[in-house]
Amino acid sequence: MGIRAIREDTLRAVSLIKSASLVSVLTLLSRVTGLARELLIASFFGASALTDAFNVAFRIPNLLRRLFAEGAFSQAFVPVLAATRETQGEHATKVLIDRVATLLTLALFVTCVVGVVAAPGLVWLMASGLEASPDSFNNAVYMTRWMFPYIGFMSLVALSAGILNTWRRFGVPAVTPVLLNFSMIFAAWLGAPWFKSMGWEPIHALAFGVLLGGLLQLSIQIPALLQIGLLPRIHWSWSEIVTSWRDPGTRNILALMAPALLGVGVAQLSLLINTQIASHLRAGSVSWLSYADRLMEFPTALLGVALGVVLMPQLAAAKAANDGDKFSSMLDWGLRLVVMSAAPCAVVLLVFSHPLVAVLYHYGAFNANDVEQTSNALMGYGVGLIGLIAIKVLAPGFYASQDIRTPVKIAIFVLICTQLLNTLFVPYFAHAGLALAIGVGALINAGLLWVGLLRSGRYSPLPGWTRLLLQTLIACALMGAVLYWANAHWDWTLLKASVWTRMALVAGALLVAGLVYLVALISMGMNLRALLRA
Repeated sequence: MGIRAIREDTLRAVSLIKSASLVSVLTLLSRVTGLARELLIASFFGASALTDAFNVAFRIPNLLRRLFAEGAFSQAFVPVLAATRETQGEHATKVLIDRVATLLTLALFVTCVVGVVAAPGLVWLMASGLEASPDSFNNAVYMTRWMFPYIGFMSLVALSAGILNTWRRFGVPAVTPVLLNFSMIFAAWLGAPWFKSMGWEPIHALAFGVLLGGLLQLSIQIPALLQIGLLPRIHWSWSEIVTSWRDPGTRNILALMAPALLGVGVAQLSLLINTQIASHLRAGSVSWLSYADRLMEFPTALLGVALGVVLMPQLAAAKAANDGDKFSSMLDWGLRLVVMSAAPCAVVLLVFSHPLVAVLYHYGAFNANDVEQTSNALMGYGVGLIGLIAIKVLAPGFYASQDIRTPVKIAIFVLICTQLLNTLFVPYFAHAGLALAIGVGALINAGLLWVGLLRSGRYSPLPGWTRLLLQTLIACALMGAVLYWANAHWDWTLLKASVWTRMALVAGALLVAGLVYLVALISMGMNLRALLRA
């Protein structure tokens, strides 16, 4: 029996590693194409009042997507779905999926209609500073109306992703964002010139690209759901809607969503406040933050999102099976990977931000001042990168236990802290102060979540943490020295070399620094293979 248990644990660990690796690779593809998208937008449109208008318009459906779809809905839906499958079987799970899909589709239809009508008010709430330029404000309203149905598409994509991830079909949900990036790339590359030739505003092509991307992302879910026999059936009759509303599973999800909405809403309220503040700063501030956020999303998505997506259904299943040791060990495994992989990424953003921004963005309409301002914002995000990634592992420890109230209380406290930090940082660092406040707030958030898991008894750290932290700190210091030298050795903004030469220099510096980091860890006795198998 003991040998069998060991074998099952080993197979489970290998499965987790493979799943996290798959999600990371596909997420990398998504982030690379997303970066290509941002490079084209930066080159064609730069950072101006008009790009601020687009970024504000794009943030409105994105804010609601994170609030309702990937945020509160996913946090409530996935644990209930996993628990239903574990305790009640496949048939009951299919019934739950159909009833949740019915209610969700109805709610989304109403939300999209209201959003299109209320676009002027939404833009004002998000960025009233755009009113200083009526043309920018009107463009933001126009693009918001075209992009608002995106929230409907992406909410249904979140439903599909929750189902597929619970059935350990991680590939399609992870690759889905690539379709949005391709749509926007073609919109900027081909659509914008065509719009201009027709006498229309070129940047409006991006709004149409977003709408097309949302439709494509939803379409690709259908074959994957059909393959596992779980394509939701949406019932439009009033009796079926009432039945769906009264279903205990959907009521449980709605009950869990209420505090989750508050928790995610707090985070999105922070984003809204920051966008509002940025809209009153220099023209381009919203865009500088957006370009920096795109680079910051590389490590957060590759590490945090990948681990969170893989761990959530596994943690929920362990909780449903009342296997506390498995639950705690998976959290410990995830946190060790966060420390080992997020720390060097934070060093890159803090020490090497200027070369990254200069080489990736400094083309066309994106000038030297834009490089400087975006680099400053990126460094602010870098301060809290470990916290931003750790949250993706720590928060599922509560959600999988269907405890959403604790993260909500922490989120409210962090919101207050972040806004107090804004009053301290923004007068000195302008838009970069907003990024710095988010970074520090993320560290506070992660710290409080960690303490909460410890005190609740859900998580008990395994031995070896002190040694791991010391090894990582020394290796990061050596890596940072290499990047500091590379940053100071060349003037990256004025470097007269071809695009490919500049990119090769940046890639070479990062490669050497990464090798120094890994060699340092191995030299200090860290067994990376054992860590992955732990």
